[in-house]
This record gives sequence, C-alpha cells and structure tokens, in this order.
Amino acid sequence: MEVIHLKYPHQLQQRESMQPYSLALGFFDGVHRGHQAVIKAAKEEGDKRQIPTAVMTFDPHPSLVLGGRNEKVFYITLLQQKLQLFEEQGVDTAFVVHFTSDFAKLSPDAFIDTFIRGLNIQHVTAGFDYSFGAFGKGKMEDMRALSNGDYGVTVVEKKIDDIEKISSTRIRKLLQEGDMEAARLLLGRPFEITGIVVHGDKRGRTIGFPTANVQALEGTYIPASGVYAVRLLVQNNWYDGVCNVGYKPTFKDPNDKQLSIEVHILNFEKNIYGEEVHVAWYKRIRSERKFDGIEALKAQIEKDKQEAIEYFTLITES
Repeated sequence: MEVIHLKYPHQLQQRESMQPYSLALGFFDGVHRGHQAVIKAAKEEGDKRQIPTAVMTFDPHPSLVLGGRNEKVFYITLLQQKLQLFEEQGVDTAFVVHFTSDFAKLSPDAFIDTFIRGLNIQHVTAGFDYSFGAFGKGKMEDMRALSNGDYGVTVVEKKIDDIEKISSTRIRKLLQEGDMEAARLLLGRPFEITGIVVHGDKRGRTIGFPTANVQALEGTYIPASGVYAVRLLVQNNWYDGVCNVGYKPTFKDPNDKQLSIEVHILNFEKNIYGEEVHVAWYKRIRSERKFDGIEALKAQIEKDKQEAIEYFTLITES
C-alpha cells in the first residue's frame, strides 16, 4: 500500500495523468466495524469502476488542534497501526492529511476543490455523520450537492449492534472500563498495542512466574488496571498469556505511580529483551489488588493463569 502525506497549503506533484481513486473518507480511529463498512463500500465502488481504492485520514486528532472537548481523547489505533489495518482491508493508497489550524479553516468548497478534485477522486464514500470544512459545516449532502457531476458519492448508514451505534467514542469508554470483550465485538478484532520488551525488576521469575515487561509505544492507550487474558505476538508467533496492568501494590510504595505492563507468557522460555511485540487484549480477569504476602499472590496468579488457559481453550474450540 502506498502512503502519501499531504499538508495544506500543499503542492501536488503535477502529472500528465493523475491516478483516479475511489476514496473512503474519515478519521477512522480504531478502524472498527463501522469504518470497515465504509472502506468495503469504497472498495466495491473502486472494483466496479476498475480504479484503485484509497483512504483519506488525518493526523493528529482534530481535537488536539482545535480543543473544545471536555473528555480526554486518546487514540484507539496509533497512525502506523491504522495504516496496517487499512492495508489488511485491501486499500491501495492511504492519504494522510496533516491536520493543522490552516487546514481547519478550509471552507467545504475549498476542501472539495483541493482534496477531492485535486486528487482526481472519482467517487467518495463516508459515514452518514461525516463532516468536513471549517467548523464541520460540510455534511455528506453537501458533498453530493457540490460535486457538479465530477465525482460520485456513497453515504454509509450507521452500523449498530444490539445496543447502539458502533463508534470510536463508545470503544474508548469500554477500554477505560477494561471491558475488552465488548470492545473486541465492536472492533471486529481484539484491541492491540505495540511495545518493546525491556528489563524490569525481574521479581516475577523469583516467584515462579517470569514476565515480559512491555514498554508501549508513545501515545498508546493502556486499558484500565487489572489482570487480563492476552495473546502476545513475538518473533512472528502468537502465545497465550496473562497480563498485569498496574502499579504492583504488593511490592511497591503506594506513592510510586509508575504504570507497568507485564505479560506472563504461557509455555514460553525464550529471552526476548529488545524484541518488538504486539499485545492483543481478550478478557479482564480481575482488578488489581494488594495481597498480604508472596504466597497469597502466587496462589492468585496461578488461578489467573488457569482462568486464562480455560478462556483460550473455550474460544479456540468455539
């Protein structure tokens, strides 16, 4: 997949024949099931027209530039993971537009002239609630009305589950609560983070449960503290494991607020310091708590381990 970074005001490289595209338009944080429906519709249109499929996304999150939101906004997927997910969806080209104050001032007409006509977009697909241009004034009905027949428009209706609309906001709330099973249903896959295995205090090995201490990439959102059933990808293989997210209250001073991510990998004995790993989160087993002593902690970790084993056996068989 080709990745093209654009900044406004920008200079498009002039070509004798600009490649036409069927474009999926949106921020796409999480690339959840609703986003996947938009990309699928754009790809179907591209296949029908026999032109490549492109996605246009924006970086950083508009709220970081514009402000004005009361709740804390974090990324469900960092840009690199988002691009990887686009590629897995069969996207040919990803346009990453740098979201700046100047870009945010563009009128809907100017946005269309620059980023739709200017990129030779033949068809635009977006969700029903997508807005564009300064203050989000442009709606999808405007995208169609302003086309002058230069491009087609598809509006994908909202995707709902048994409760309500599938949205990035809803998924963020689930991650904050540690409800990884519900988040997985909305994402269409487990929530996943990337990190590097670094040296920790090595206390886990002294009590019979060695762990990989994962330092997440900067900007990664870490789910609520607690113990989770996870899978860890290292050296191109997935392994089942138990992950503790928190502050290790049994051992640490309560005033020490350094968050740690430690994964006990089942049936694994390799040295993987310095390796890049991916942690996929499946189920929250329990909250983090302080134990009276080492033996009580060891007994609980063994219970957590068995629960994770039973969970992964169940979902493998189902």
